[in-house]
Amino acid sequence: MKKLLYFIIVVSFIDTFIQLPIITPYAKSLGASHMLTGAIVAVYSLTNMFGNILGGHWIDKYGRKRMLFIGMISVTVILLLYPLAATGFQLFIIRLLHGLAGGFLIPSAFAYVGDQTRAGSRGKAMAFTGAAIGIAAIVGPAVGGALAARGQIEYVFILVAGLFLFTSFLVLRYIEESFVSRDRSKVHVKHFIPLLKNPLLLQASLAAFGLMISNGTLAFALPLKVEAIGLDASATGALLSTFGIMAIIVFLTPINKIYDHTEPLILVGTGIFIIGSAMLLLSYVTMFWTGILTMIVYGIGFAFVFPSMNRMVTESSSKIDRGKAYGIFYAFFSLGVVAGSSVSGAIAEWWGIPFIFTAIVMFIICTTLYVIDRVRKKLRIHL
Repeated sequence: MKKLLYFIIVVSFIDTFIQLPIITPYAKSLGASHMLTGAIVAVYSLTNMFGNILGGHWIDKYGRKRMLFIGMISVTVILLLYPLAATGFQLFIIRLLHGLAGGFLIPSAFAYVGDQTRAGSRGKAMAFTGAAIGIAAIVGPAVGGALAARGQIEYVFILVAGLFLFTSFLVLRYIEESFVSRDRSKVHVKHFIPLLKNPLLLQASLAAFGLMISNGTLAFALPLKVEAIGLDASATGALLSTFGIMAIIVFLTPINKIYDHTEPLILVGTGIFIIGSAMLLLSYVTMFWTGILTMIVYGIGFAFVFPSMNRMVTESSSKIDRGKAYGIFYAFFSLGVVAGSSVSGAIAEWWGIPFIFTAIVMFIICTTLYVIDRVRKKLRIHL
């Protein structure tokens, strides 16, 4: 069943990644203004945050399988609405609904993986989930971009809807429920409060926020950097693919044993520091090959952070509140996506140093993770 869960994670993230190259041109083709186009791009992540929180509660209350299936079917229907959009505003509403429904999927899938893995092998299991996301990140934009280049943007949505419908059948037929609360009255919204006070979950969520700020900065500023050093758009794709491939190498080779033999917080802190260093180096890149080396460094940092912070979420929760924990965690994930691109855009406009600013943010987050850990250990000693 774990292999099927990894496939579900690939499909869930392909839904996001395949639309990256096409949403802006599709909005423009419907007559959307620059402001509305920006809102169309951002609203998915904004409503995804609410979907994560709401879905997290329902995942614990009604079960992982039910919410995963409902999320899959809902997204299938919403994807089929995209080709019917006639105006930019209609596309905005569809994206809003898409983000909300999509927010149920990832917390459900990761709560499943957390339920199904033993304490001693969670790091490696989360590495495989990272590889699944890496595959989606490489395949999704390539397929979406290829279809868009042929003027067949509508077919992208139909293709993904078909994939989601097929996956919904697999969920219904082959996935077994891993946890359903026997007493739903005990699964209450107020249980979010203890989770928000949990230092381990707080650290993981802060790391997720930082990781996605760095990704958002790459999405905004890397194409500008590539253009500034006289390279074409294909170089941007090559650089982004480099970090994804490097991360997958770490996830799927024997190197992944590090996740079960090293404290996750150490790997997260180290990874965030490496990402900050890569951001700093990117601001000084003047040639393609130095850009490739820098993205290899970034990929190593990403590989250290992603499985380790997911392991932290699993270990900070139990089956009765794991859905909520992942809902909180992926809400910070979505918030980082929104903040990364918007803040780096503002910094580029004001000071022209988006990479340096993001590097400083990464170093601050790294320090904050260390401080939270020291405070947690001191409180444990006093108690």
